[in-house]
Amino acid sequence: MIKGILFDFGQTLVNSADGFKQAEREAKEWICHDLFPDADEKGRQVFLESYRRIRKSFHERSVFSRPAIWDAVYHHFGCIPDPIRLETEETRYWETVKRFTQPFPEAAEVLTKLAGQYLTALITNTQGQRSAGSHRISLFPELEHFFKAIIVAGESGMPAKPDPAPFKNCLDDLGIEPAEAVYVGDDWRIDIKGAQNAGLHAVWLKHHSVKRNWPDVATTVPVITCLDQLPEAVATLLT
Repeated sequence: MIKGILFDFGQTLVNSADGFKQAEREAKEWICHDLFPDADEKGRQVFLESYRRIRKSFHERSVFSRPAIWDAVYHHFGCIPDPIRLETEETRYWETVKRFTQPFPEAAEVLTKLAGQYLTALITNTQGQRSAGSHRISLFPELEHFFKAIIVAGESGMPAKPDPAPFKNCLDDLGIEPAEAVYVGDDWRIDIKGAQNAGLHAVWLKHHSVKRNWPDVATTVPVITCLDQLPEAVATLLT
């Protein structure tokens, strides 16, 4: 029996993909100009390849602090960044993400339906913001109020997903067992495999409005392209 439905946040309840893309473009631009103000196209490509490789290595360890990533980029090229500049640019980064972030149009209606039948909760990784204890969900009170528990993993001693700890902590808060819960997320490694390894059912949301290269994996996990399809996907887990 399913008693709880747990959600990821970004690209699951809200679409911030364009915000992250724009913020990353701006970050790469100012760092490249700071390090190599006279770089030609070949030099820019060398920089971009290194930046992407370093960022990927941080993300694979579920470390999302932008200043930490940028600091590593500077040190890779034998330079020491201005910490005040990093702090200023981090603020600008998150303002850009915020400006482009919007809830998926169907999110509130779907949550309204599900909250009447199940315990609903949120488990999301911190994105590395400096203000511990806060998260972008607070910017969307029309969604926040649906959740009986909100876990921001990766801060305050809580390991980031895909570690099983945030899933277990959330289930404990709800008073239910892993087999009684469904986790809905967009990231295959962090959300889907993380939830499965913690003993939860999983539903993979590959929202039709999010443009990205989805991993090509064989799976029996229900896959949906819109939150409207979630109730039916949950029903298939009960058969």
